[in-house]
Formats: sequence, structure tokens, C-alpha cells
Amino acid sequence: MNLQSLVESYGYAAVFVGSLLEGETLVIMGGFAAHAGYLDLPWVVAVAFAGGFLGDQIYFHLGRWQGEKLLARFPALRTRGSRVQALLRKYDAALIVAIRFLYGLRTVGPIAIGMSGIAPLRFAAYNGAGAALWAVLIAALGFVFGHALDLLLADIERYELVILAAVAAAGLALHLVQRWRRGRDDP
Repeated sequence: MNLQSLVESYGYAAVFVGSLLEGETLVIMGGFAAHAGYLDLPWVVAVAFAGGFLGDQIYFHLGRWQGEKLLARFPALRTRGSRVQALLRKYDAALIVAIRFLYGLRTVGPIAIGMSGIAPLRFAAYNGAGAALWAVLIAALGFVFGHALDLLLADIERYELVILAAVAAAGLALHLVQRWRRGRDDP
């Protein structure tokens, strides 16, 4: 089994599991694979949406039912959970939509929001909007990255000598700086 058949066979499952567990990386790779023709971009977006939405729903309900126990068991989450609570009081629905874009709050965010007493249907509606926005943006990022890489690689032969000269010059400069520093350190 080659790489292409692996991606074609398990690509959507990997995107789903990755987005369920908080993985922008696998969604970006799914978008990249869509650009390469191995996957379909609309399906990558749909699967990423489903995984992202479901994952945050699970974390939200965990927060509603077992939030205090989780925070007691994992004290490092308590600080971030308190931060989410403060942001929720200030930004309300906008935070629910944006939580998956905030570094370090992707997992603890829905747990803390679940502990806040927000109605499950209200969370689901805003979570759906956030998951849709996230899936489209992140998969598109991978698709565009694939396009940019194609353009770069198509033009690389034209700039091969310039790149080689720049790497050689950087290596020579590094060597000279190291020799100069060694000379200054010696008595």
C-alpha cells in the first residue's frame, strides 16, 4: 500500500479523529491532500466540522457533569478554566464561537463553558457556528498552502543557483563568526 492509497483510504478518518481531539494539523493536511487530488475539499470541511463540533460537545457535557472533578484531578486546567469563565462573562456568545481559535483553551474552553450553566442548545448553536468557521478556514489554509507549495516548487529551478549561493554565503558567514569569536576568547 503506497502513501496515496493510505491517504485516500484513511484520510477522512484521520481528519475526523484529529479534529475531534483538537487537531488543526490533520485538517490542514486534509486540505493539502485535497489540493493534491487525494481527497475532496468539501468532504474534508464536512468531516472536520463533524469532528470539531462533536469533540466540543463532548467536552461541554463533561464540564456540565464532571467539571469540578476534572479540575480537581488536573489542577493545571483550573487556571485556564478560570480565564475562560472571565472571558465568557465579558464576551458571551462570541467566545463560544471563537474558543477553538484561542491557543491553550481549545479543550478546557468547552469544559469551563459547560460548568458555567449555559444551556446545552445555546452552546450547540454557537459551537456549530464556530466549528463551521473553523473547518472552512483551516481546511482552506491547507488547500492554499498546497497551491503555494506547487508554485514555489515549479519555480525552484529558476532560482536554484541563487538559493545555493545564499546557503553557501550563510554557511561561510557562520564559519567566520565562529572563528572570530574563538579568536576573541583565546588569551
